[in-house]
Amino acid sequence: QVQLVESGGGLVQAGASLRLSCTAAGLGVGGNTMAWFRQAPGKEREFVADITIGAVNTYYAGAVKGRFTISRDNAKNTVYLQMNSLNPDDTADYYCAATGKFGHYTRQHEYAYWGQGTQITVSS
Repeated sequence: QVQLVESGGGLVQAGASLRLSCTAAGLGVGGNTMAWFRQAPGKEREFVADITIGAVNTYYAGAVKGRFTISRDNAKNTVYLQMNSLNPDDTADYYCAATGKFGHYTRQHEYAYWGQGTQITVSS
């Protein structure tokens, strides 16, 4: 079965950096678009970033553009989210997602597989 496991979350101060990892089993991260979403308490789950295959294009939500970087290591079957200059608005549960497609997708229903999430808390 397909399993996505996130790691790297924690409590950090504003301005800090953090790197999230998503390791996959039963699915090759190089064979489809992978993404990161996040959900703050009481809010809707929102798109953060995705990375496509082929030309390997990356896309980011406006709130994180220039601060976050999504990447993949096909040999390790792992997707990463490097987060720099964190601020309290980044506090949320972060989820790794995968789809069998290869384009750019920003909505939850376009992703078939999800990890359990990892919590990020950024203090001011």
